[in-house]
Amino acid sequence: MVPKGLLEAFSTALNLILEGKVKETVHNAFWDHLKEQLSATPPDFSCALELLKEIKEILLSLLLPRQNRLRTEIEEALDTDLLKQEAEHGALKVLYLSKYVLNMMALLCAPVRDEAVQKLENITDPVWLLRGIFQVLGLMKMDMVNYTIQSLQPHLQEHSIQYERAKFQELLNKQPSLLNHTTKWLTQAAADLTMSPLTCPDTSDSSSLAGPSPNEATNNSEPLSPTMVLCQGFLNLLLWDPENEEFPETLLMDRTRLQELKSQLHQLTIMASVLLVASSFSGSVLFGSPQFVDKLKRITKSLLEDFHSRPEEAILTVSEQISQEIHQSLKNMGLVALSSDNTASLMGQLQNIAKKENCVHSVIDQRIRLFLKCCLVLGVQRSLLDLPGGLTLIEAELAELGQKFVNLTHHNQQVFGPYYTEILETLISPAQALETKVESV
Repeated sequence: MVPKGLLEAFSTALNLILEGKVKETVHNAFWDHLKEQLSATPPDFSCALELLKEIKEILLSLLLPRQNRLRTEIEEALDTDLLKQEAEHGALKVLYLSKYVLNMMALLCAPVRDEAVQKLENITDPVWLLRGIFQVLGLMKMDMVNYTIQSLQPHLQEHSIQYERAKFQELLNKQPSLLNHTTKWLTQAAADLTMSPLTCPDTSDSSSLAGPSPNEATNNSEPLSPTMVLCQGFLNLLLWDPENEEFPETLLMDRTRLQELKSQLHQLTIMASVLLVASSFSGSVLFGSPQFVDKLKRITKSLLEDFHSRPEEAILTVSEQISQEIHQSLKNMGLVALSSDNTASLMGQLQNIAKKENCVHSVIDQRIRLFLKCCLVLGVQRSLLDLPGGLTLIEAELAELGQKFVNLTHHNQQVFGPYYTEILETLISPAQALETKVESV
């Protein structure tokens, strides 16, 4: 007997397919009907008039407020009353009007649509031409929507920042203790920064990537910067214990996104560690091939999807697949394949990567966190200029992670900057501070 759930799923899928087929059939039927009307003797222009009226409305909607001359020209060329009179006398020139519309589309379309408009100029059949015009006009309407959204984005963002801050202030007025967890979070960040600061290297000097020695960290006398304290606080969120309920109040709305970034960071740590270990067994020939490296990335990423639920099984599968891929690729290239001892050593090292105390895991994790800190201070693109060893093979993935992290923290800083400034002023004495306030809007 077929399970009920399977039947329901099949029925839903079938309905969606049929719905799509019905729409396509109706759509085709309309254009077939238009062709019959225009081919009749005398021709029937009723559908053509409706199409031209709609085309006119779309063209007008694509105009900017200052384009009054074009607006007047379109109104006159596609005047509904005039077209009706021409249709009644059998003198409506559909092909001629379509060519006029094409010329106007060429003026109004974005550069990305130039080719599509040019292709329509070669169509001589009026029905197929009108059909093509509607398809491209649909794309142009979407272009205009996207342009409008992009134009309004700064205003929308500004409104969003002000709105979020105002709502939070309302809650703070009712609950004066609402910033207690935020204060504790920043206090811990300041303490962490004083004891073991991770400083971004100058883009021309990578000598400081290893970080300060324990003695240097303990005796650190560098003055604290409010921005650096806040950056350290944001980094600490990527290490947050899920059982700790004292999450900063100002970041509660972003907690889920931060958890996703934390998972992505962990996956990249494993991936970079796997690639680093694998490269030591593969040689420069294999790892000199971007295709081979990308293949190892895909294998690792797909097999790590179940890491949180069954880490030991997942990393075992990764080690087996990576070892097999390296062994087979060496053989295919006529190079010396991995011996049984080397294979066992490779698999053992790969499996140990899952342990946080593993040396490779620990170093890669620290370097990725340092990269993220540099992203907050210097920006993503500048931070990518001097990636520490072991991270160059995941540059694209790091750029994506870094940009997400910067976007999230930047928006949060813009909204809650005044509150952070007030808290940090109580944590950092004027003699220590390098800056007077946290960036905000």
